[in-house]
Amino acid sequence: VQLQASGGGLVQAGGSLRLSCAASGGTLRDYATAWFRRAPGKEREGVACISRSGENTYYDESVEGRFTISRDNAKNTAYLQINSLEPEDTAVYYCAAGKIVASLVAGAYDFWGQGTLVTVSS
Repeated sequence: VQLQASGGGLVQAGGSLRLSCAASGGTLRDYATAWFRRAPGKEREGVACISRSGENTYYDESVEGRFTISRDNAKNTAYLQINSLEPEDTAVYYCAAGKIVASLVAGAYDFWGQGTLVTVSS
């Protein structure tokens, strides 16, 4: 499956963005899906993941309450709604998919999108 992440941009602190992860060449409902990010000078970190059915979601504690992961299997797309953006959220955001139990472990995922840049100004 190929993944295309989009929706990033420049936003002021306190603003919101919705990132999209569109799948092609496969059926996204067959895959757990996650969002990871890599901030400048930092390691990649997992921020949110969602089970194949969408019933189960998990968040890194640093984003819980501000980020919401969801999926629309009919549209073959997953989303990450980001609210109350902070400058520390500036990063390239990647979506990933894998035929696994949803996890924030990057190595568990087989398929990755190209990333979309989110820049938050203070």
